[in-house]
Amino acid sequence: MTTTTRVPDLYPSRVADEPRLGDRRDPVLHGEATGALTRYQRDAYQADGFLALSGFFPEEEVRAFQREAERLRASTGLRDREDVITEPESDEIRSIFNIHRTSEVFDRVARDPRILAKVQEVLGGDVYIFQSRVNYKPGFRGKEFYWHSDFETWHVEDGMPRMRAVSCSIALTPNFAHNGPLMLVPGSQHFFLSCVGETPEDHYKESLKRQEYGVPDPEGLEKLIELGGGIRVPTGPAGSLTMFDCNTMHGSASNITPFPRTNLFIVYNSVDNTLGEPFSGQRPRPEFIANRTDEAPLAAAG
Repeated sequence: MTTTTRVPDLYPSRVADEPRLGDRRDPVLHGEATGALTRYQRDAYQADGFLALSGFFPEEEVRAFQREAERLRASTGLRDREDVITEPESDEIRSIFNIHRTSEVFDRVARDPRILAKVQEVLGGDVYIFQSRVNYKPGFRGKEFYWHSDFETWHVEDGMPRMRAVSCSIALTPNFAHNGPLMLVPGSQHFFLSCVGETPEDHYKESLKRQEYGVPDPEGLEKLIELGGGIRVPTGPAGSLTMFDCNTMHGSASNITPFPRTNLFIVYNSVDNTLGEPFSGQRPRPEFIANRTDEAPLAAAG
């Protein structure tokens, strides 16, 4: 059952005139070691807020993922759906949301036991899919995703109470240093950087194309990068997996190369961290962005 009770706001944002950098009030690793992660991987995730696993999926599986991503993008009438987001300056598809409900192939990926066991160890128990999508960044035309903490948006606009969610980005094309790959700020998950600016009603209609609210101020971002020791860019072949904490600061630049960058993106949330009322006081965002109706523990694919 979906929780609608108002809970204390431990991470206020978009309510003050000035941004504020404060400490995280939740653990990064919520569960004990189960063997799904090595000791080195646990330590790396705790310290950096992410874990990059190059070539996680074998080539044969990756080819099936690629065919499915291209089939979906080529589907007629797709651009008319609310859960399909186009680029801000064209009708080029930017993201297809709710992908685990649209595609049997990607539903099985989301429930892959190799991923699920790692996520459950990090989050300390059962999880459900909070959000899923495929992000397309075609050569020459793919636009940037500006710096942000996912949790800041999910907290303010969706009512996610605590930092107990993990994002998994699966590369469906090679991620080079030059084709707009994911960039992360190591150590940023240990802090919470609040943002300024009251959230407009139905902000998601614009933010999924180009985010302007819930983005860090330049001074705060520079401080996070200084505290974390720089910016990391996980690169690797198609099939690589990057797991990162919901509060890890990240972004990606535009793709001005001929090489496309397509990623499958799945967010897992703890069943003990289900959504309440948005802390912005506004009505919840649509189901395809923030799942409120299916919070049962996710079962691994057989």
